[in-house]
Amino acid sequence: MANWNDTEQRQGFGSVPRAGDAVARQETFDAGLRKHMLSIYNYMTSAVLLTGIVALLAARSGLALAFASGPLMWIVALSPLAFVFAMSFGLNRMSKGTLQVLFWAFAIVMGLSMSTIFLRYTGESIAATFFATAGAFAGLSLFGYTTKKNLQGFGTFLVMGVIGLLIAMVINIFLQSSTLMLAISFIGVLIFAGLTAYDTQRLKMEYQYLRGTEFAGKAVIMGALSLYLDFVNMFTFLLQFMGNRE
Repeated sequence: MANWNDTEQRQGFGSVPRAGDAVARQETFDAGLRKHMLSIYNYMTSAVLLTGIVALLAARSGLALAFASGPLMWIVALSPLAFVFAMSFGLNRMSKGTLQVLFWAFAIVMGLSMSTIFLRYTGESIAATFFATAGAFAGLSLFGYTTKKNLQGFGTFLVMGVIGLLIAMVINIFLQSSTLMLAISFIGVLIFAGLTAYDTQRLKMEYQYLRGTEFAGKAVIMGALSLYLDFVNMFTFLLQFMGNRE
């Protein structure tokens, strides 16, 4: 005589996903995501601090005066852009170690480039602007990480805004209009504030495709680069409003 109860038990065993397994998988994913984002923030924060230290040392040593005018001004100003292009276009060919070296070198060159702000603004106003930027960045990044609203649709609009800013800044090199510069700075703060939230959400969403891959380590560095650029640009534009001239 067949044991129907035993058959039903064998068929039922393992055929229906258990709620505990789904919870465990979600907890593992969440832990991995937190570790991934924390690594990005650690890289980004360390790079910002390195840039600040280099800028301060260059200003106090008098080296910043050499970057304020002449050929060195253009070399130091354009070098960070060269690093960004090298990291972006050489990403697939470079190892994680090479990207790390370029990332830290980029942060140092940015420090040399930004050292000239100490010649134009007081140290107190620079510090106040830095902490204001840090607070705004933290809030915006937290919003991007926690919001349920999909911000990815703003990406194209924000990138177009950055292109528009660059064009306006080039035009103002010739016009030397203080009014236009203030308008550029105001719009710049808004655009990079939006990019901070957008990039944070983008990096969070990308993790599900990157986890467990060899590219994950590189993605941490490139993610830190994105947030670093958002922070530094927001700081630079905000300094136009909060900075007190020497």
